[in-house]
Amino acid sequence: MSTFDQLVEFGKEHPILSALYASLFTWALTALGAGLVFFFKKMNRAVLDGMLGFTGGVMVAASFWSLLAPAIENSPGEGFMRVLPSAIGFALGALALFGMDKILPHLHINFKESEAEGVKTSWHKTTLLVLAITLHNIPEGLAVGVLFGAASTLVGAEQTEMIIAAISLAIGIGIQNFPEGFAVSMPLRRQGLSKWKSWKWGQLSAIVEPIFAVIGAAIVMQVLPILPYALSFAAGAMIFIVVEEVIPESQRGGNTDLATMGLIAGFIVMMVLDVALG
Repeated sequence: MSTFDQLVEFGKEHPILSALYASLFTWALTALGAGLVFFFKKMNRAVLDGMLGFTGGVMVAASFWSLLAPAIENSPGEGFMRVLPSAIGFALGALALFGMDKILPHLHINFKESEAEGVKTSWHKTTLLVLAITLHNIPEGLAVGVLFGAASTLVGAEQTEMIIAAISLAIGIGIQNFPEGFAVSMPLRRQGLSKWKSWKWGQLSAIVEPIFAVIGAAIVMQVLPILPYALSFAAGAMIFIVVEEVIPESQRGGNTDLATMGLIAGFIVMMVLDVALG
């Protein structure tokens, strides 16, 4: 039995542990990416914008191939009634992140301190930068957990397909988390933090992924009818983050073509992972 087959079998037997381990993998790649701050003094703005674009592409592709498509496939009924749960879940996911975006104090990468969002606070710019990426990572962890939890509610080939989708999503998120970790730690370094503190805060921004992965898996396992809503909820949250944060950040440095092609590349990578492995 290959390593991949062993991962699938483990996912069938231990969905919550699988969600935890998969999201720890995505967190670890964030930490590795943030670790580049020990070797580089600065990051080229064009590279940063391309990385941000790539991140957006992965998230958009994952929202459809890994989340919305399975949500619709696992919805009962026909026609309008079949797509209704996914539409509702998608809207609720976007609204949930919209609410968090308005409440949680945060500052996007490349934005001025005066452009901080959320409730007004005297928190340091470093904290606001980390909180922005933390907000970004919540739907990613939730998506991985929901897929593993969903697999536990299925049987046979459908269960295997869902686990493979979860593994593919974790790999895709991990790939985009590596440059994202660097994209977080370098601005912190420019703010005057030491290399160690820049790495510490950079990797800490992704620690919410394992937490929300476990939460997502546990909820879906306990409430089976929520499956299509949960899958599309994660998709809506991810798309909100892409449109509200990732794309605007990638376009502010004047490297619009590079950021756009980065998004295309990220979409292709995630699509290939999901379809090829599935």
